[in-house]
Amino acid sequence: MRTLTGRLVAATIVVALASVLVTGVAMLGLFRQGVEQAAGTALGRDADTVAATLEDRQLRRNGTPTGLAALQRRLSQRRGITLAWAGADGAVPGGAPPAPVTAADLADARSAGTLSERRTVGDTSWLFEGRPSGDGVVVLAQPLADARADVAPPRWRLVVPLLLGLAGGALAGLLLARQLTRPLAALAAAARRLTAGQRDVRVPPEGPLEVVDVAQALGGLASALAGSEDRQRRFLLDVSHELRTPLTAVSGYAEALADGVVTGADVVPAAEVIRDEAARLRRRVEDLLALARMEADDFRVVVAPADLAALVRAAGRAWQPKADSAGVPLSVEAPDAPVVVHTDAERVRQAVDALADNALRVLPAGAPLVFACRPAPGGGAVVEVRDGGPGLAPEDLPVAFERGRLTERYRGDRPVGSGLGLALVGELARRLGGHAEARQPAEGGVAFAVVLPGGDAAAGNPNTARTLPEPHGHPRVPR
Repeated sequence: MRTLTGRLVAATIVVALASVLVTGVAMLGLFRQGVEQAAGTALGRDADTVAATLEDRQLRRNGTPTGLAALQRRLSQRRGITLAWAGADGAVPGGAPPAPVTAADLADARSAGTLSERRTVGDTSWLFEGRPSGDGVVVLAQPLADARADVAPPRWRLVVPLLLGLAGGALAGLLLARQLTRPLAALAAAARRLTAGQRDVRVPPEGPLEVVDVAQALGGLASALAGSEDRQRRFLLDVSHELRTPLTAVSGYAEALADGVVTGADVVPAAEVIRDEAARLRRRVEDLLALARMEADDFRVVVAPADLAALVRAAGRAWQPKADSAGVPLSVEAPDAPVVVHTDAERVRQAVDALADNALRVLPAGAPLVFACRPAPGGGAVVEVRDGGPGLAPEDLPVAFERGRLTERYRGDRPVGSGLGLALVGELARRLGGHAEARQPAEGGVAFAVVLPGGDAAAGNPNTARTLPEPHGHPRVPR
């Protein structure tokens, strides 16, 4: 009874038993009624037979059929039937009919041409059947209990169908329990495999709709766990790969300084290497954490009206000193009128900074760098970073924002980074409700653009938070 199968079988047996009892009670009444009707019909046939027999024996002696007493004895001994006869003049042999038949019964049978009734005499219920016989009349009387015994079928013929119904109910409960418990057992086994670390767990959708829903939910959980663990593995691989080189440089120069190998005028260059490699480490960690947060479900985008033209101009001012130190002419192309969209300005600026850092890493001195912003056809806006650097091959433009693709492609040909910056930009654009694209610009290098939709498309993201506009209606501009 502690198992689902036992409970279902017990429940169906109880239901079947209740149905059998109700059916048995109803059938018992119908059975009794049918038996009484059959008993009356059988006694009526006996009355017809006796009437015909007596009519054939018209050899009368004093107006009485011959063999009447012998026939009455046989009927009484075999089946407890009482026979009464009256002649044409109403005369009854012996002067009075044998009990429980009365002279009134004979008179009723003669006047109506037949008699068929049930009557209680004393403590006994009797069946009466009367028929005309030649010029006379015949009435047969039989106790109801004897009449039922003559025609009633064996009890087992009534009990067996009920027992079969009870057995059928139990079998149906067992089959139903197996139909339910088999997929549930498969789900439990799949959950145990999932707990043990197996992630390719799939359960065939079978059984009732609710069980199918649980199986599909379990499959979705397995896929979600596999995706989460895959992100964790990639994050750890990225961390180990991206931090190994700068950590080697930092630890090497630090040991050299600590051991006194680097002294005098070489100390400052060594410290600068340590500082630069530490900055690289910090940037790698920030990129890795940013990508990890974006791939997680708790990454949030705060939507508010933002002037992207002002954002691009602010980014140009922030990057101008670094561009000057690299000998790269930096220009900004943005309309004087505000270009306002509902988006997260901090995330847009994060994308612009990543693209600028990526460009300055590969640009030679004198190659142009352009920050641009313009309204997009049909609404929205485009924020773009263009350069006159070495550019990309046409076949690399569609995969430019895939993690590590360009790093592997151009390693050894030009200065390359970790490949995380462009992947970060692509994921940011997607989270903002838009997309990132790469193309070949007039400057000759490559143009990376973040295309943002108009309206409030980013708010459709379930991880998006809403904020109110800035005071006095001014769109917010980061930094």
